[in-house]
Amino acid sequence: MTKRPPQSEPKWTDVKAKLASLDRIGLVGLVQDLYAAHKDNQTFLHTRFGLGKDVIKPYKEALERWLRPDPLRNQDVSVAKAKQAITSYRKAVGEPAGLAELMVYFCESAAGFSNDVGYEDEGYFNALVNMFEQAIKITLQLSVGDHDALIVRLDRVRTISHNLGYGVGDDMDSLLAKKIGT
Repeated sequence: MTKRPPQSEPKWTDVKAKLASLDRIGLVGLVQDLYAAHKDNQTFLHTRFGLGKDVIKPYKEALERWLRPDPLRNQDVSVAKAKQAITSYRKAVGEPAGLAELMVYFCESAAGFSNDVGYEDEGYFNALVNMFEQAIKITLQLSVGDHDALIVRLDRVRTISHNLGYGVGDDMDSLLAKKIGT
């Protein structure tokens, strides 16, 4: 008996070819099915089309959950899942002011949690410093009026981070001084 050659995994080009064969009603039906299939799809579409009062709220909730877990509920920390929230927003719309807001919120959540409960983890702190640097970069791309309040918030994170150890506050001092000359 001869073996069948293995099928290759479907790729975007395969999906795209199938989509091209759908009419408008079929395509809308497919999007409706995707919308109903998972809350993440709903969040993506709401964000992409600017639907709702606060399209950033679900992403902030994800950051809060994964960076400031409830220790009384035995919730775990996950920097990867927190970063995924920012990546998901970037894919949905990628609007620079929204990205800056989420990155600053990431820093506020992580520094606040560590400061409040004494959480010490080198990987967590490295992620915080890296996100702090990214937040500065994207914030400085915004207009002066838009970035001033975010810089003030990042400065508060920097101040709090001096309580954390591992040189986190010192690293942030250096990054902020290098980027904005304070």
